[in-house]
Amino acid sequence: MLEFVNTLNGIIWSPALIYLCLGAGLFFSFFTRFVQVRHFREMWRLLFSGKSSDKGISSFQALAVSLSGRVGTGNIAGVAAAIGFGGPGAVFWMWVVAFFGAATAYIESTLAQIYKEEDEGLYRGGPAYYIEKALGQKWYAWLFAIATILATGLLLPTVQSNAIGAAVEQAFGAGDLVETAMGTYSATKIFTATGVVLILGFIIFGGVKRIAKFTEFVVPFMALAYIIIAMVIIALNITELPGILMLIVSDAFTPMAGIGAAIGWGVKRGVYSNEAGQGTGPHAAAAAEVQHPAQQGLVQSFSVYVDTLFVCTATALVILITGQYNVVGEGATMIQQNIANVDPNSPMFTQMALDSVFAGAGSPFVAVSLFFFAFTTILAYYFIAENNVTYINRHFHVPGLTFGLKVMIMAATLFGCLREANIVWSLGDIGVGLMAWLNIIGILIIFFIGRPAMKALKDYERQQKEKVSTYTFDPEALGIKNAGLWQKKLKK
Repeated sequence: MLEFVNTLNGIIWSPALIYLCLGAGLFFSFFTRFVQVRHFREMWRLLFSGKSSDKGISSFQALAVSLSGRVGTGNIAGVAAAIGFGGPGAVFWMWVVAFFGAATAYIESTLAQIYKEEDEGLYRGGPAYYIEKALGQKWYAWLFAIATILATGLLLPTVQSNAIGAAVEQAFGAGDLVETAMGTYSATKIFTATGVVLILGFIIFGGVKRIAKFTEFVVPFMALAYIIIAMVIIALNITELPGILMLIVSDAFTPMAGIGAAIGWGVKRGVYSNEAGQGTGPHAAAAAEVQHPAQQGLVQSFSVYVDTLFVCTATALVILITGQYNVVGEGATMIQQNIANVDPNSPMFTQMALDSVFAGAGSPFVAVSLFFFAFTTILAYYFIAENNVTYINRHFHVPGLTFGLKVMIMAATLFGCLREANIVWSLGDIGVGLMAWLNIIGILIIFFIGRPAMKALKDYERQQKEKVSTYTFDPEALGIKNAGLWQKKLKK
């Protein structure tokens, strides 16, 4: 099974997808005139200006939900894997894909706002919705919806729960071995898996609003606490920081693991972490209550910065400054070895880095942080999968599909927590790759056909210059079709 999964993963994550992610980000950056730089102050203002409603969540809540999907295992174990397989230079390529990906995030999230719908009193949207309405291709929208349900409901939760189990086991010990029908596992992992699944079930059976409230409180707190600890470690080793930054930049172009490995792992783990272009962020963006679609596009663009340039960079600098990493080449050959041979796919590099400064406390802190990071990401995955189940049900109602999704994501969480890291990361990469292929191709075609996200940006910038007190959005006046919800709002 592992051999088949790795082969499929290699096909999906071929160099073509690597350069599609980078190329799309560069393309959208150029045509939006680097919206991610020009409107940085506006992004910050919008974060705290919006309010929620009975139908939608606030811009900040939408940011928190999407950040809960972005800020997860990828920021701890994912960064470690990028360094472990691609060398320190992979961090540079994570920065590159984040900077250009912020423009991609603006495009996809603005599209999600333009073509969102109201379903049972709540806003729904995402790539399946804008692919159908902007392209008129229902089969392609269905394909994305099915791929997303499989990815976020079955494949990706395994990665998050696996990291939780591995971190708790590393911090508190394995305990006794327990024989089960699925195999022999440590008591620590079994107790951890059981606890995570029970809490997950309680929250997902409570609905989307409960997810928004939970993430609004947890995500900013956990990200800030983690960054503060990382900053303390960097401050204690501040004299080494210039050398580490030089190492990252120089190794990006003359990498010890090879230029293909550095770019490949940097982009792969960068997209996994910040999700720009993957098609997950637009689901939360569509749920927001805003005056103009471009506003939420800008907020979601900012979330890419928070994820990669803040949280991922903090992890990378801590690992590199403390020297708690190895670099592994093809065939498991050791290119550089600084510590005992550990799995780069696990959070152990990060735990060992913090332990080297805060002996005995660093590893448990990472385990607790990773629980919140990864757990809220699983919640965000459910939110995304449920959106696509709703999309399918609006065309072809399948009784019990939502209930089946809840059972599936709980089973996937249990499976991932107990199994080895290599198999679950490969499964997760397949899920990310499938969604990225379908979504990026979709938004590129939409751009060439009608440029709705660009029209929305120009309209928003016009109203900014006019210094309006309340923004409005008239899709018909801009030549944007099938944006019925906004037409209704405009009439009201």
